[in-house]
Amino acid sequence: MTQTVTAMFDNRSDAEAAIQKLTSAGVAGTAIRLLPETAPATTTTTTASSAYDHRRDERGLWSSLKDALLPDEDRYTYAEGMNRGGTMLTVSAEEGHISRVLDILEEHGAVDLDEREASWRKEGWSGYSAAGSTSTAQATGRTGSTGDTESIPVVEERLNVGKRATELGRVRVRSYVVETPVTEQVTLHNETVQVERRPVNRAATSTDEALFAEKTIEATTRSEQAVVSKEARVVEEVGLRKDATERTETVSDTVRRTEVEVEDERGQVSRTGTTDPATRK
Repeated sequence: MTQTVTAMFDNRSDAEAAIQKLTSAGVAGTAIRLLPETAPATTTTTTASSAYDHRRDERGLWSSLKDALLPDEDRYTYAEGMNRGGTMLTVSAEEGHISRVLDILEEHGAVDLDEREASWRKEGWSGYSAAGSTSTAQATGRTGSTGDTESIPVVEERLNVGKRATELGRVRVRSYVVETPVTEQVTLHNETVQVERRPVNRAATSTDEALFAEKTIEATTRSEQAVVSKEARVVEEVGLRKDATERTETVSDTVRRTEVEVEDERGQVSRTGTTDPATRK
């Protein structure tokens, strides 16, 4: 979601340096606005006696802020700052980049407007409340009058659609050890030695001449035993992967607006007011 940040600089050069840093940081030039758009020929410092009055705005400072989507109180304060030689900078950026934008603006000398406004009031500046009873009535939402003139404000509601991230649940993968009995069959070979006695009755031959010599014969018994070993093998891998999708959702609500009906003695009736409520995202 896009957000707009507004800052005031005492020096136009500081604001221009901030613009260069913002564009280097990836902010599009079309998302940055500098007011006044051109540097004034001369810079004068106003005092309380010559404070800004939007009703006799010779340089058009008040009208230049009409697209800034600021409340009249803030609009009046920024116009006063520009009237005193300041420069106003507005930057539109994605919500995740706003912190970086604020750091750049402060780094290049953006003023604390609340402190500056308090300083002006100490000098005698009365702020927006001194802009006249008509302007005060518009700011508070009440019908006001100046002399024989009365006014009724035309008010409309705007639908602001934002986004927020919500958790729908977690997926967790963990491993643990399970022991399972395993049975295998193996064939083992055994060798045994048996003593055999056979009755013989025959005459000794020449091959039997050493019959009376000492003689020893031996045989070894053998038996195979099962030898067990284990080998670990990876047979599968289990992991997590996020798949991102987008969906379009229609948000419906109602907004209110006021319309003003004007009827004079000649029977002529006219209506004024908004006919197409604006939707901002």
